[in-house]
Amino acid sequence: MWRKEDGNAQVSPDVSNQPSGSTHSSKAGAPGGGPKATACVSQGIKIKGDVTGSEDLFIDGLIEGKITLENAIVTVGPNGTVKADIVARELTLRGSAEGKFTAEDSIQIWKTARVQGELKSQRISIEDGAELRGKVEAGKVSSKMTPDEAAGRGKTKAVDAAAKSANTTTGAATAGAD
Repeated sequence: MWRKEDGNAQVSPDVSNQPSGSTHSSKAGAPGGGPKATACVSQGIKIKGDVTGSEDLFIDGLIEGKITLENAIVTVGPNGTVKADIVARELTLRGSAEGKFTAEDSIQIWKTARVQGELKSQRISIEDGAELRGKVEAGKVSSKMTPDEAAGRGKTKAVDAAAKSANTTTGAATAGAD
């Protein structure tokens, strides 16, 4: 240690609990006022089963089953593979995904994505070069319509959105029932 009279102080470095070079984002607003960390399934990790919780999730490994994170953001990374139904607040697809995908706010499909299945959200964006095969439902359904009218309107919006996207992109995108 150090002695006051010799003037040479040895001070131990400040050690933080946060790893240096961390790539995970944090957000304020978690219960208790602390930051909300992103959970990560990294490359080489394989999970078969149901995943539930309230934290954001980044997937760069393999998950087969069901993912239910209704108030969180789920991201399938460029190396990620998902064969699962996903329910989330926001969903970003950058890797390979197969299943039913429901997001309260939005679904983003990046150009590196290969997606097969059913998508349902208020907003859906498809980047040029993305592969998408399946059914797409976008937009808010009015509560004044009958269920049959709502189903027809949702399909029309989805097809219109897909057609608009197809006119502005050259990526492989298909919408509608198989």
